[in-house]
Amino acid sequence: MVVLGIETSCDETSVAVVVSPGPEVLSNEVYSQIAAHQPFGGVVPELAARRHVDVLPGLIGKAIHDADVGWEDLDALAVTAGPGLASSLLVGVSAAKALALRLKVPLYPVNHLEGHVCSVFLGANAPRAEEACPMLVLLVTGGHTCLIAVDCIGGYRMLGQTLDDAAGEALDKGASMLGLPYPGGPSIEKAAQGGDPSLFAFPRGRVQGSSLRHLAGMEPELCFSYSGVKTSLLYRLRDLGATPAPGQLADLAAGYQEAVFDALLLRVEAAMDRAAYASFACVGGVARNQCLRGKLLALSESRDVPLLLAQPEYCTDNAAMIAATHALRSPTLRQDTGFACDVRPVWPLGAG
Repeated sequence: MVVLGIETSCDETSVAVVVSPGPEVLSNEVYSQIAAHQPFGGVVPELAARRHVDVLPGLIGKAIHDADVGWEDLDALAVTAGPGLASSLLVGVSAAKALALRLKVPLYPVNHLEGHVCSVFLGANAPRAEEACPMLVLLVTGGHTCLIAVDCIGGYRMLGQTLDDAAGEALDKGASMLGLPYPGGPSIEKAAQGGDPSLFAFPRGRVQGSSLRHLAGMEPELCFSYSGVKTSLLYRLRDLGATPAPGQLADLAAGYQEAVFDALLLRVEAAMDRAAYASFACVGGVARNQCLRGKLLALSESRDVPLLLAQPEYCTDNAAMIAATHALRSPTLRQDTGFACDVRPVWPLGAG
């Protein structure tokens, strides 16, 4: 089966062609909008949607060409229908509907978060899903931070999530306070090199049970909060009274990054104490950070649980993971949604 995937949930426009079984990626075209949004210090939804409109047609043609397949070879279309920015999602879903109608192939909506989960099954050395499950997944992106128990592909239980900012957002806002450019994750990672993370202490964001009234079934010990660490950095900078010196900047960045990542690891360990898993994985754009990867590897070794990490090109938003998700789930899907497919800006994983 040959699947064309389309991803336009936020500020990356991506089209991919994936074939199953495998799944094997034949092409994966990604257009990043970072340069367009950098002057604003974050993603501007209307600007993102307009860029998707501009570049998506060309990316579709390039993905087909680079995959060395013809339009007649496509068996299905998969498109990110949510969660994400409504205006951006609408561009991808509308394009997918038009293609499905023209090509007379089925169209399937894919949950963006499930796409990230399935990203660990892409690549030559990737494990098979049935071998990796049950799997504990730490999903960390610019807009989402959560812990997921994966019983099988399509079988997900949300164990915990952030109550405020995602880890990626915390890094973006911390970088802004430190005078570093957007996106904050890579900027802080670079600024922290050579810094001493122990010189400036930041909180690890403990969550109180009373904060979870709207999150049924989740435990405080498995949820995240980054409001405290951001406030702590703000007060620390006020105490310093001026722009940090280069040495101080490295120490502040290292300490702040350490706090953001330690909060993640504490929840992963707590989840591992509650159940046994065949493997655990870290997915999403923040998973590209080398400091975080080192911490995850150390935890994997200490717990003797195999660590699965997506290849760097599949960590950030991409269409290969969207097409692969459909390829992995296709045996369980009875029919396509076609023109009933609609955008779902809020779409909890496992909600159908």
